[in-house]
Amino acid sequence: MTTIPIVPDPGREGASAAGAASVSVPLAGLSRRSTALAQLPPLSLYVHLPWCLRKCPYCDFNSHEADGEIPEGRYLDALRADLESTLPSVWGRPIQTVFIGGGTPSLFSPESIDRLLADVRMLHRLTPDAEVTLEANPGTFEAAKFRAFRDAGITRLSIGVQSFDDALLARIGRVHDRAQALAAAGVAAEHYPTFNLDLMYALPGQDLAMLRGDLAQALAFAPPHLSCYHLTLEPNTLFASRPPEGLPDDDLSADMQQAVDEATAAAGLARYEVSAFARAGHRARHNLNYWTFGDYLGVGAGAHGKVSFPDRIERTARFRHPRRFMEGALAGDAVESRRTLEADELAFEFMLNALRLVDGVPAGLFAERTGRPLAEVARPIAEAVRRGLLDPDPATIRPTPIGLRFLNDLQQLFLA
Repeated sequence: MTTIPIVPDPGREGASAAGAASVSVPLAGLSRRSTALAQLPPLSLYVHLPWCLRKCPYCDFNSHEADGEIPEGRYLDALRADLESTLPSVWGRPIQTVFIGGGTPSLFSPESIDRLLADVRMLHRLTPDAEVTLEANPGTFEAAKFRAFRDAGITRLSIGVQSFDDALLARIGRVHDRAQALAAAGVAAEHYPTFNLDLMYALPGQDLAMLRGDLAQALAFAPPHLSCYHLTLEPNTLFASRPPEGLPDDDLSADMQQAVDEATAAAGLARYEVSAFARAGHRARHNLNYWTFGDYLGVGAGAHGKVSFPDRIERTARFRHPRRFMEGALAGDAVESRRTLEADELAFEFMLNALRLVDGVPAGLFAERTGRPLAEVARPIAEAVRRGLLDPDPATIRPTPIGLRFLNDLQQLFLA
């Protein structure tokens, strides 16, 4: 028997993990596809709006260049139908965060975003303090439009700046320029109590001084949250098949990561995830739910979801092409695939996410979120500790600074 903590419903007055009850459930003898969840995890909602102005050469997301007018009305009808189809799997469970991603969601009008969120509220129960994030591209910037997103119910704007350098933006295929990036960040700082700026580094032709210039410009807006990503050449992208010239080498990339760490720390932003930095109270709640192996509904073209049940955890994926998704959703089923995760997948997926967090997670969260005993990963944990990649404290699952630096090596230890 293994004791799994039951965390009270966060919507109840005075509820806290410190006051959690516990229940003993039998974990020995579980099949490879079964779980024993005493408490379902928090629930989020991801909505995918797939169109963009132009496909970036490094992007491996499900995005489609807008060819003429975007069928906003029909797509919203399909999203509503897709949302309705998710109801039986999450009856009564409150949604704590919403993330509208893409593509370029800011191509949609504020009226469409308002309609979308009205449909979400009508069909599902949002918590009163729900975090509602919209991804925005400076290439679609209009001051009145970005302000209207807030009036529609967006509480957090995430702006894909990537760089404030016109030459670098051109080299990575972005459709916006420095002036648009500055304007978009300025409106976010003025009208949103919390917002995120995305930066990329190790760009073709970028040196350390150029990165420091980007960091200084971003931090001048005093963003409550900053994401800094190393450019990677993902499979099935233009950059993967035709790598750009002038990519920084490993030594320069390491110096750039150090420059990011130093600049953010000096600005009062704490690193809490491999690529995320935030002021106190401004960590991305939606992303934290991913990283702690919470549940999320995924609706929209190509969206992925993860939903837990007392005896299993399922993953779903919607049809990727917008037209096929709309046809399926309006006919009553947009799900292209649905499968139950097996034990080795659960262990790897949990670790794949949790090990990204600088502070890690309590060791008991593994059994609570996967329904499997921690003993199933005792061997790779011991090996990670031996290599100095994982903290030896048995009460936590936390990467060491070396483990964060060599995160891929650490995560791969948990592959079946």
